[in-house]
Amino acid sequence: MKRSVVLCTAAALAILALGCSKNNGGENSIHGKIGGNIIVLTNRTDIVDTKLQEYKEAFEQKYPGTSVEFEAITDYEGTVRTRMGTQEYGDVLCRPNIQSIDFEKYFEPLGSLEDFDKVMNFTRTSNAISYKDVVYTYPMVATVSAGIVYNKAVFEKAGVGVPRNTEEFYEAMQKIKDKTDAVPVFMNYPSGWTLNQWEGGLLSASGDPEYKRKIIHEDSPFVPGDGHYELYKMMYEVVKRGLCEKDLLASEWEQSKQDLADGKIGCMVLGSWAIQQVKDLAARPETIGYMPFPFEIDGKKYAEAQLDMPLCINKYSKNKATAYAWIKFMSDDTDWVQYTESIPVKKGEPYPAVLDSFGEMGVQYIESAPAEPQYEGVYDKIDKESEIGFWNDPEKKRIIDAAIGSTKETFEGIMADWNKRWAKTRAEYLN
Repeated sequence: MKRSVVLCTAAALAILALGCSKNNGGENSIHGKIGGNIIVLTNRTDIVDTKLQEYKEAFEQKYPGTSVEFEAITDYEGTVRTRMGTQEYGDVLCRPNIQSIDFEKYFEPLGSLEDFDKVMNFTRTSNAISYKDVVYTYPMVATVSAGIVYNKAVFEKAGVGVPRNTEEFYEAMQKIKDKTDAVPVFMNYPSGWTLNQWEGGLLSASGDPEYKRKIIHEDSPFVPGDGHYELYKMMYEVVKRGLCEKDLLASEWEQSKQDLADGKIGCMVLGSWAIQQVKDLAARPETIGYMPFPFEIDGKKYAEAQLDMPLCINKYSKNKATAYAWIKFMSDDTDWVQYTESIPVKKGEPYPAVLDSFGEMGVQYIESAPAEPQYEGVYDKIDKESEIGFWNDPEKKRIIDAAIGSTKETFEGIMADWNKRWAKTRAEYLN
């Protein structure tokens, strides 16, 4: 099997040299001899033959005797998760949506959370990189967890501005539907992972950094006013009101980005990592904007800033040193942060101009509070064992199926089922 490295959508790259692995000695460690071939798996099919080639050439020049090849993957999440069922999932990969309690099963330890926290933001309050104070995935950039990428020209043609709340949002989307030929909100139902992007709006809908701490002590959290309830009620209403594409089964991720860039789509729910991808496809990049979720809590608006798909090393890799060298090179020696307009991880660096609209609306950036030590991993365990799967797509498709009438379920019925499953699973861990 060819050895592999995985480069992710928004794993971008401007941090200090860190990494003190538990495996500090031996030939095959992250601090071993650099050399040989690596294959870079990437979901960036749009730049695999352009921007990524620049990085490949620069890396090989810096490290003679190395060779980098790229393998572009459209269904990154599904493909990588399948490969992780074996030991053959490359040398380095962007962390797919797996829970932190599983990190040590798959990834090489890279150092202590304490050391990373000294020079980086969003480490203590993110379960994206560590488990039990051991870092398994290397922070590259931060993003707004989720917001709405939109086409300003479509909004202008419909005569609407950036909505502050859900009712204004529904009204704006209806005007886009009535006054333009664009699809107001594109769901990208078949892709699955695109629906998971909505979960990134949880703190926007709740406004509470301690949401995850509190919910593990509740038997029936999914009720009106709850972050998850309000977030997915918005998803349900968009579909129920016919504000999305008519044929939900006919869509393709790469084409949807082009359609948004061309004004055939009004907006899509995505993390801020997607902004530059859409801009790159637009004849007029300045027409692509980014706005916060239309939620207000006591007149205030919130958005979650978090690490975005950090890089990690396969614990079974046979070329850990070169894999780590690639990560460090991308972090220290490239312009990826600037190119993707991401939020730098290094403390003290400015946020990108593309988020100016958030400031204009008074959005407060918040981070999810880490679990209390005695409850570490409990939120993930309840989510996993209850099979609600906040970062998986089946329950989101269930909500959409109910909204279009392909099932007899209602949104309230689905939330009641979530409460039942949550309470049952919660009791196994906390009672």
